[in-house]
Amino acid sequence: MILPFSDRRRDLPAPLPRLAEVPRPQLPGMARRQFQRPAFVSSGTPDAASAQARLASRYGNHELAAADVIVALGGDGMMLRSLHRHLADGVPLFGMNRGSLGFLMNDYREDGLLARLCAAEASIVRPLRMVARDAAGKSHEALAINEVSLFRQTHQAGKLKISVDGTVRLPELVCDGILLATPVGSTAYNLSVGGPILPMGAPLLALTPISPFRPRRWRGAVLPERARVSIEVLEPDKRPMTAVANDREFEKVREVTISAMSEIGIEMLFDPGHALDERILSEQFQF
Repeated sequence: MILPFSDRRRDLPAPLPRLAEVPRPQLPGMARRQFQRPAFVSSGTPDAASAQARLASRYGNHELAAADVIVALGGDGMMLRSLHRHLADGVPLFGMNRGSLGFLMNDYREDGLLARLCAAEASIVRPLRMVARDAAGKSHEALAINEVSLFRQTHQAGKLKISVDGTVRLPELVCDGILLATPVGSTAYNLSVGGPILPMGAPLLALTPISPFRPRRWRGAVLPERARVSIEVLEPDKRPMTAVANDREFEKVREVTISAMSEIGIEMLFDPGHALDERILSEQFQF
């Protein structure tokens, strides 16, 4: 039986709220903060040092303990060192390029800096924790922002056994090395050796071989961020390997364990429309 029109209306769901009534989600970078106490740090090159002096004269240069934002002046290397140095401080970093490439930096402009900082969008960076055991049985710990890498030390290729969360996934990899990259590091060395680009904010890691010889067709794996990766060096006396995390190197390692530190996050600030996630997305369409 067909109901009268007035009865059919009572069976319909309640109308959707008007757009103005729908609460907007608070995404990172949406809340505008008021930064008033910048601390300026530089790579020490002539361009970076002179920029630091001019900006400090104009905006003041606060002690790091009292600063509400750190402005790093230099190139990508300077930004990586700053991120590593201030991981535990909880202070956002805003980089301005006084180096060469500047993928992790904003454009250098002296005018209106405080307004730029307040309008900036945030990307959260989480480091990798590496524990490496050497030939003497000693353990070494280090953190990395971009990637943790293993490289062969001699003319002979390395032999590695790869395990993920305690399960052996690759019993033997013959290669020049291997790396595990974060999303922020996926466009760096990882990309140059054929690894995938990971979207910023994705809970993923890229495990990428360096010049693999056997198995020839293995090009790496994309792993969940929670994965614990163990790399055992096979024939370590004949085929020694070096482990690298940021600027720390450990020779003749026997085993390396890597995991993401989800409990640590540091904010990188970018001008609107030029945030790190947009840069990483754009990088996938470059030729």
